[in-house]
Amino acid sequence: MVNEPTVTKFNELKLNAMAESYRNQLLDPAFRDLSFEERFGLIIDTEWSRRQNNKLTRLIRKSEFSLNDACIENIEYHADRKLDKPQVTRLSTCNYIQEKHNIIILGASGAGKTYRHMETIRVKNHSRSKKL
Repeated sequence: MVNEPTVTKFNELKLNAMAESYRNQLLDPAFRDLSFEERFGLIIDTEWSRRQNNKLTRLIRKSEFSLNDACIENIEYHADRKLDKPQVTRLSTCNYIQEKHNIIILGASGAGKTYRHMETIRVKNHSRSKKL
């Protein structure tokens, strides 16, 4: 019982995530208990999330960083790297940027300085895209 003309119009308007969400809601009986506003809100949230994720992916790809996959979860805390995990976690919040503080990252070759920098830029781009 999918309303194909509506789905087609969503797609023509380039609202593909909304079309997919609308189709899923029509096919899933669990959504029938929700009000119009709740269902519509879910459809809008799906489209917004998809656009934000696409924007972040595009920014990362466009940045041409050598380490596009850098993220805080992938840091390896080996003893020889002498990384302070609580300090790295604090830095990952990027609060120092909002507070207008500078940081200097020192370490031996292979300690992960460039990786840390790329991860910071990724986090900052992600938080910036959420504010829009």
